[in-house]
This record gives sequence, structure tokens and C-alpha cells, in this order.
Amino acid sequence: MKNWILTSFLFVIVVVACDDALEAPADKMPSFSVDTLSFDTVFTTVGSATAKVLVYNRQSKPVTIDRLKLAGGSSSPFRINVDGFTDKEHLFESITIRAKDSMYIFVEVTVDPQQVDNPVLLQDSVVITTSEGSKRLLLEAYGQNMKVLRSLTLHADTLLDASLPYLIQGDLVVDSLATLRLAPGVQLYFHHNSNLLVYGHLQAEGTFERPISMRGDRLDRIGFVTPVPYNLVAGQWGGVYLLNPRGKHVLKHVTINSGYVGIYYVNQNKQSKPSLEIVNCRIHNFLFYNLVAINGDMTVVNSAITNSGGYTVYLNGGKHVFYHCTIANYFSNSEAQSVNRDKAPAFMMMSLPRSFPMETVVYNSVIAGSAQNELSLASRYASQYKADFHYSYIKRATALELPFFNHVRWSSVRDTLFTSVQEDLPKKQYFNFIPDSVSPLRGLANPEVAQRYPLDLNGRDRLADGAPDAGAYEWVGR
Repeated sequence: MKNWILTSFLFVIVVVACDDALEAPADKMPSFSVDTLSFDTVFTTVGSATAKVLVYNRQSKPVTIDRLKLAGGSSSPFRINVDGFTDKEHLFESITIRAKDSMYIFVEVTVDPQQVDNPVLLQDSVVITTSEGSKRLLLEAYGQNMKVLRSLTLHADTLLDASLPYLIQGDLVVDSLATLRLAPGVQLYFHHNSNLLVYGHLQAEGTFERPISMRGDRLDRIGFVTPVPYNLVAGQWGGVYLLNPRGKHVLKHVTINSGYVGIYYVNQNKQSKPSLEIVNCRIHNFLFYNLVAINGDMTVVNSAITNSGGYTVYLNGGKHVFYHCTIANYFSNSEAQSVNRDKAPAFMMMSLPRSFPMETVVYNSVIAGSAQNELSLASRYASQYKADFHYSYIKRATALELPFFNHVRWSSVRDTLFTSVQEDLPKKQYFNFIPDSVSPLRGLANPEVAQRYPLDLNGRDRLADGAPDAGAYEWVGR
């Protein structure tokens, strides 16, 4: 590994659970607001998240807590704050809660990264004692070291291995003479507004068993009525920018989600043309765009590109090939987003005079979403546009009468495409782009093309029933 420095820090996942083994009769003891309180985070370099629990006095008279303590005292990795008060020994005495009133206990945790090389379980407990007995909250924390990369520029070829996760603070920059290689299993956590800027080459090659992931660094939850993980909310970090006019980029088995822009692949040099290969990838839930390709060739295979505030796929200049892809935008069907999607279609082909000549090839794929028209072609001479759409499903209010659409299933208002196109937080239901049992995607794909890609994005055999489905996912009955 050349010309860069790693710093190790820690993130933890904390679970606070109620243990009633020492509990007195319910009507005589204070009670907790929840049986289990969990908060996921702590990258110690960006601060610890705080979890809170309410302690209720449900009686019609005051109750006195003789002692409230953190069992591990000052040596514990946990810290507690009781109704705004702290104590270095985490010991509080003679606390009175008025009738039908409550108080807060706030819990934080920090773990010394020098003492933890592998995931480890840490435990402690909060004990409340009154004249009627005791009650206990069990605290559990799982810790894991990680490497921190702060505003780092790579000037030489660099391999990031998967020995520990990485926290990216500021931008991780790959200069024009360097290649960044990501080994199978690498996990990149980006702080708010942090980006991967590639002026050289990116080779991110995971495997089905050990995919590569790129996501935001918030592991805790937003306190909605039903708390939701930050990882389900778009705009948590920046994005991946591929900016080399001669770049050779490969992404295989990579999941990228919940930033501002997924992959921004742009070439401003008309004298050269870069290439990008995307295979078995998930690019999901971005505030602006999921995949932008301008003046570069690109091949996308067996991948799901889903949910964006703007264009899900935007093409302008170059040859772009899609085999067995699911391109779908139901961004506004998420309760966790702060904005609705705009009027941009999921799939945009923008042929402009200042760009390279364009060609678009789409086989065995689906282009869908919540808008009436999810595919648009902006070209002065649309009938002469170089394209080939075969054995695919396209969502449009009206079909496009152009010669390059062959064996295309145009949408109907009655169509049910996917298992789930909604996010329902109370029901813990999330988007699922596997075809529904009655989906018109079933059996739509060309078997000869499917034979080149026999396994779907979940590793299922799309040839097993002799009628492969369009898109990245194959329907499998229960």
C-alpha cells in the first residue's frame, strides 16, 4: 500500500434491553418506556449517538429511587445522563419522580479502538433500586475497529483490502496516474458530503459471497413516529465521480446507496472515450441521480438501478448497453424521503450535437416507475436514433412507434410488476423489485440472451423454469 496513511477507529452497535429478573410488582416500581432501546453508531471520530429511555412513575403518588447506578461505574465504556445530570461514577441517589410523571435516562458508549481488534461484545447494566426492589436495564455493545481516511489523495496504485471497514471523511481522491482497487468484501462508509473522486481508474470487484458496499456513515435511526435507519434516507453522503477521459472502470457485485448521486460518469474530452462496466450491482435511493453517463461507453449487466429524486439513468454520448437490468423509480413511495421525485423519467436518452454519437441497447430489461412516462428520447431525428430494445418492459402512457422497439411489452394501468413498490415503516415493509407472481415480466426475456447470464442478482437460476423473466431478478414461487 503506497503513499497514504490509515487511522483506526471504532464503530459500535448498542442494544439496551430490559431484564425483569429483579423486578418488584409493576404497580410499585417505576417502569421503562420501551422493553428494548437500541441505537446503532458510533464512529468515535464523528461523535457518539445518544439513545434515551423514559422512566415512568405511573402511581398517583411520588416515588423515590434510592439509587440509580451504572454497574460498571467509571470504568464502563457506557455513560449515562439522568434528567440532565451527570456523575463521574455514574451513581445517582434519592431521585424523586412526581405522581404520573417521568424522567429521562440518556445512554452513550465509547470503546477504546486500541483494545479491540475484532468484533467484541461489551456488557453493562443500569440498576434502579427503590424500597420495593430493583429493576435492571442490560446494556450491550458490539464493537469493531475501522480505518479512517481523511481528505486523502492517492497518487499511486492502491489496494484497499477488507480486513476492516473504512470511514471516509472529506473526499477520497484518485489522481490521474493511479488505480484504486477494492477487494471483495470492502465496506466504505462516507461522512456527510464526502465523495469518491476518480481522476484515474476504479476497479471494484466483489463477489456474490463478498460484495463491496458504499454508503453513508450514519448507523443510527431518524426519530420519526416509526424510527427509520438513516441508510434508507437519500442524501447521506456525496457519490462516486468517474472523471478520467481515458478511464477504465469496473464495478462487480457492488452496492451503492442513499447519497446525492450514485455514479456520475462524465467525460469532457472529445478526443478520447472512457469505459465503464457494471455487473451484478445495486445502485439504490439517491436524492438526485443514480447513474449518469456522458461521453463514455458503458455496459450494465444483471443490475438494479432504483429510486431517485431525478433521473434514475441519464445517457448522453457514447454506446450504452443494458442486459437483464431493473431500472425503476418509486422514490416518492418512501415515507423516509424529505422530498418527492421530480418529473424526470427513470430512463433518459439525450442526444445532443456536442456529445459523442449515441447508441442504446436494452435487452431483457424493465424500465418502470410511478410516473406515466418512464422513458424519454430527446433527439432531433428520433426515427434515426441508433438503438435496439428487445424483450423488455417499458412504462409509458403511450407506446413509441419507432423501428428499434421490438418484442417490447408496453405498460398497462392494470400491471402489477414487483413484489413491493412501497415503503411502509410501521409494517417494516421495504421496496422489493422481484417480479410479482402475476407480473408481465415473467417469461418475457429472450432465453438465448438469458443463457449468457443464467443467475439473477440474488443468485437464482433464471433458466430453471424455461421461461426467464425480464429484469435483474427472477420470480421464484414459494
